[in-house]
Amino acid sequence: MSAEQDLKKITSSLKSQSLPLTDANASSLLRDAKRKLLLLNALTPATIAPQNSTLLTLARETYEQGALASIRAKDSDSFTRYVNQLAPFYEQLPVTAGGDRNKVTGLYLLLLLTQGLYDKFHSELEALTNRENEDQSSIENDPYLGYPIKLERWLMEGSYDRVWKAMKKGEVPCEEYGVFSDILTSQIRSEIASSSERAYPSLPLASTKSLLFLDSEGAVVDFARSRNWIIKDGHIYFPSATAAAGEAGEEGAEQEQELSKMVIENTLGYARELETIV
Repeated sequence: MSAEQDLKKITSSLKSQSLPLTDANASSLLRDAKRKLLLLNALTPATIAPQNSTLLTLARETYEQGALASIRAKDSDSFTRYVNQLAPFYEQLPVTAGGDRNKVTGLYLLLLLTQGLYDKFHSELEALTNRENEDQSSIENDPYLGYPIKLERWLMEGSYDRVWKAMKKGEVPCEEYGVFSDILTSQIRSEIASSSERAYPSLPLASTKSLLFLDSEGAVVDFARSRNWIIKDGHIYFPSATAAAGEAGEEGAEQEQELSKMVIENTLGYARELETIV
């Protein structure tokens, strides 16, 4: 069997949905695939004849499967390396060449979002718009590309209830996107906690549990201690609220407080809806 035929067999195994791979098995297959690429002198598109579209596609598929395996293994550095390796292949192959381009690109946008790299997120989004030669609303219709774009907008708006809903298992576009839910959950809890401190001097313990989407009041107590909140008589008191108000200008502080209240009320409303459904 030739090296190219071996590579086809390996990429088929990597893409197989019928038999999910363990992280170790995926790593082993990827190592074999890259050895075949080396033998075929096909590690980069620069060394592949432009007319050899089959080999270009096999190399691209290898790196795409490596990127997806890295996300499942929660290895963001490895994923980023695969994204960089894919870039020249995506430049050479037409947008209509198929594969997992939009899935990988959407995951990269999501990674930038969870890392707080908003400038780079918007640079990638601008490049994406130019690549597709379409406006952003058209790109948002793609399930893989639209997901991180909408999340970023809702996070900037403080519409955390919409982000919570989008992160539910049935809402994520595919398994790999769900990997980022825990990271986003932690970020959102921190943002909601900061909004609570600005909006109110205190909140009932039970409301705070719903607000932060925590499973028990014990978890609320642990979270409260991590923020140096005071728990007394079934309420949580935010000691930083008074100090923050004193530092800000009176008009600016009032506007910020109203915005924070709106964020909290929207999130609490969604939490109550969930409790009613359950």
